[in-house]
Amino acid sequence: MKDKKTEETSNKPVPRHVAIIMDGNGRWAKKRLLPRNAGHVQGSRVAEQICEDAFNLGIEYLTIYAFSTENWARPKDEVDALMKLLRKYMKDSIQRSSKNNMRVHVIGDISALDEDLIESIKKLEEVSASNTGLKFQVAINYGGRDEIVRAARAFAEDVAAGKRKPEELSEALFYSYFDTAGIPYPDLMIRTSGELRTSNFLPWQLAYTEFYFTDVLWPDFNKKELQKAIDYYGSRDRRFGGV
Repeated sequence: MKDKKTEETSNKPVPRHVAIIMDGNGRWAKKRLLPRNAGHVQGSRVAEQICEDAFNLGIEYLTIYAFSTENWARPKDEVDALMKLLRKYMKDSIQRSSKNNMRVHVIGDISALDEDLIESIKKLEEVSASNTGLKFQVAINYGGRDEIVRAARAFAEDVAAGKRKPEELSEALFYSYFDTAGIPYPDLMIRTSGELRTSNFLPWQLAYTEFYFTDVLWPDFNKKELQKAIDYYGSRDRRFGGV
């Protein structure tokens, strides 16, 4: 990943922040008579490449949905395989983030994860904090409703401690309690594999986001498909409730 963005963007506006629901790993594997984990492995490789492609296309922030609070309900062997993959991904990202000048931040309730994974996350965030390239958010054990509840609880605790007053609460102040505090709301949300829902992903943040749905399975997603989504975004007239 280069520090300077390439001249690959079109004349249409490029979204500053793109959020992606990476769906279809299991179906991709099934079509190839492979175990589901093979789809997750290929999906993680695609995520690595999309980070580089996104930055080169002019995107500043990229947020991906890696593991949701609902994913714990999957079969134990699949959850274990996903956790193993996340461990490797976090460790590999320490070197990758330095090489690519990428800042990485994990959103979600990481307290439910194993201690070694938590330590890897903290180390990755620490070593990449001063990088100035792509701002990359990875949602792990993330659920949008859970994030809102945790933010409300944190504000209530500050009120109880005398640090805040209830009448001080505003949208901006409340957002400062979110995992994504300080990060601009997504301009474009992409979901692969043909599903037409947001699945508890960033419900507060996506209020005025443009949605792009594609039938392409995540392991088959590439720079060309990302450019299609950007072109779609560029064709939209974003009025944010105005005329």
